[in-house]
Amino acid sequence: MSKLALRWLVGSALCGLLLCGCGEEGKPRKKTYPVTGEVYVDGKPASQLAVRCVSVQGIDKENPTTSSAFTDENGKFEISTYETADGVPEGEYILTFEWGQWNLVSGQYGGPDKLKGRYTDPKKSTVRFKVEGGKPVDLGRIELSTKGGQGGSG
Repeated sequence: MSKLALRWLVGSALCGLLLCGCGEEGKPRKKTYPVTGEVYVDGKPASQLAVRCVSVQGIDKENPTTSSAFTDENGKFEISTYETADGVPEGEYILTFEWGQWNLVSGQYGGPDKLKGRYTDPKKSTVRFKVEGGKPVDLGRIELSTKGGQGGSG
């Protein structure tokens, strides 16, 4: 499969996931601000790694959102909430990471986590950030490891 076809497939799947998790028609959209970064695992860029935001304040029951991204071939990501790379609503967040793979037949992401679940628990994550109105957030380089330990650094 060509890189272009794979990018289209990944982008389409991400958009589908985001549309399913977005608010219903007629519900107000929260203002979002760009959040970017890059993920390295054992010193190398991690491609197709799932990055998910978990709100420190908990889920907004009135207007819930889901913010996430997948890394590109260089480990870079741009978090999406309503549409591709639109950013994250104001608030404090924790990042979780899972490194599975795309099942091209089912169009789903999953399978064994190459990070063995070390970075999926928001209570153990050390990668935190705050989004304030009008200010984009660059999380820089986040280092993860397949060799024990938990957390990550930015």
